[in-house]
Amino acid sequence: MKKILNPNKNEWSALMQRPTRNFKEIEATVTQIFKEIQQKGDVAVAKYTSFFDGIELSKISVSDVELKEGIALVPNELKDAIKQAKTNIEAFHSAQKTERITIETTEGVSCWQEKRPIQKVGLYIPGGSAPLFSTVLMLAVPAQLAGCQEIILCSPPNKDGKINSAILYAANLCGVTKILKVGGIQAIAGMTFGTESIPKVSKIFGPGNQFVTVAKQVATQFGIAIDLPAGPSELLVVADDSAIPAFVASDLLSQAEHGSDSQVILVSTSKKMITAVEKEVEEQLNKLPRKDIAEKAIGNSKLIYVENDTIALDFINEYAPEHFIIATANEDFYVDGIQNAGSVFVGKYTPESAGDYASGTNHTLPTNGFAKNYSGVNLDNFLKAMTFQKITEKGLQNIGKTIEIMAEAEGLQAHKNAVTLRLNALKNKNI
Repeated sequence: MKKILNPNKNEWSALMQRPTRNFKEIEATVTQIFKEIQQKGDVAVAKYTSFFDGIELSKISVSDVELKEGIALVPNELKDAIKQAKTNIEAFHSAQKTERITIETTEGVSCWQEKRPIQKVGLYIPGGSAPLFSTVLMLAVPAQLAGCQEIILCSPPNKDGKINSAILYAANLCGVTKILKVGGIQAIAGMTFGTESIPKVSKIFGPGNQFVTVAKQVATQFGIAIDLPAGPSELLVVADDSAIPAFVASDLLSQAEHGSDSQVILVSTSKKMITAVEKEVEEQLNKLPRKDIAEKAIGNSKLIYVENDTIALDFINEYAPEHFIIATANEDFYVDGIQNAGSVFVGKYTPESAGDYASGTNHTLPTNGFAKNYSGVNLDNFLKAMTFQKITEKGLQNIGKTIEIMAEAEGLQAHKNAVTLRLNALKNKNI
């Protein structure tokens, strides 16, 4: 890891650069694949599944037989763990439900807001070397709680043309209505346009690599909503001398093993802690099965020493990490002061892994600095807030003149007329 001591503020921007490729470099590839899938549907999906995943499939829908066979392969111990995680995730997301809000803004003018589910949602679940069945829980649980009618799940097939059995189990457990063996750009394009096998959805959820992230952004050009720009994983830990170096190192490595384009950062007010963590990272790294992947990510990562907590907090808020771990004696300073982070983990016994799996919070979070203006996935992402209003005769008389004056000032005579006609009718009625 690169060690930086007391960086000047004019150096911060360079230190905050993520190891990602430029949007423009990827967009051309994504746009070409989108165009082909829009025109050729399943034929183009099959072409790119063969090209990217190295497998030719005659059918991409997971059948009932495949589903049952896959579920049977999941060990009971893992099934129990997934169920417990689901229970916690359900509890946290159920608590986010809100009732109808009703108010009479003026006598006779009633306004209310109700939330209604997005009817068709698409969930993208990364596969590859680490199939993220936990992401199924994070997306399908709130979708089901929200009442989404169709929950479409896309995940890349393995070399045997199958989807990871734990993904299938979690999807079945959480009420996913259709499972498709398709990944990457072609999955996002398929859910954007709809093909013979892939339903078109209204909103796409889920993390992925840089190509998937750009594909989701391109999907918005075709009227499809997305949850957030969720790209390669990142973690920032702030630690002082009260932290346990082994714990800090394990947290850094837990995110580094996600992918070679992940980034982890330690910010500390203690040079002693930085040295100890650096040593622990080296020792723990050598014992990891995914050492090669984690090692590349560690090469993109940094150990940053700053003189005090105020400087540390300013840097962290500017970086806006996806995951933020507070391992300091004065944790309240950071809890109260953090403005930009996807999810915050407080205290030495709160590993980021807890949020990834089973504490109950959602692990689909904004990366690449988007925590400055995006929230992580929550129940409201699967709902639309609709407003209603009902105005009585008295109510229109109370606000009618205001509407007429404002409409006329904007030069919108028809708007004014819609009120004037009603007010005149009320006058005539009273006469």
